[in-house]
Amino acid sequence: MKKSLLTISLITATLFISGCEEKQNKINRYIQNWTGVNGVLEVYAGEKLVKRFIKIDKLSTATSTEGKLSRTYRYGYGILDENLNFKKDVNEKKVYFEISDYSTYVFFENPGQ
Repeated sequence: MKKSLLTISLITATLFISGCEEKQNKINRYIQNWTGVNGVLEVYAGEKLVKRFIKIDKLSTATSTEGKLSRTYRYGYGILDENLNFKKDVNEKKVYFEISDYSTYVFFENPGQ
């Protein structure tokens, strides 16, 4: 009885997890939001890198104050890496930033730190 109950539970959990990719993504995002990500946001003007923010926990999508419509920008907090060296220097501080969906940017986890 216990063995069959365990088997049914495992099959149900497997179907639940494998059957819904969006739920997997939500679980992964929840874990990352809780643990944080050592993120880097680079903003480009054409092919030229013009801004870099480091040590970002997450980017959030802005939503309207009434309703669930997404706005056309994302926001977060990070250190403005003014000299683009991937390090927090003495004069560099944590700042709030917003980035338009129409901007050219790349967000990635910093593998070096």
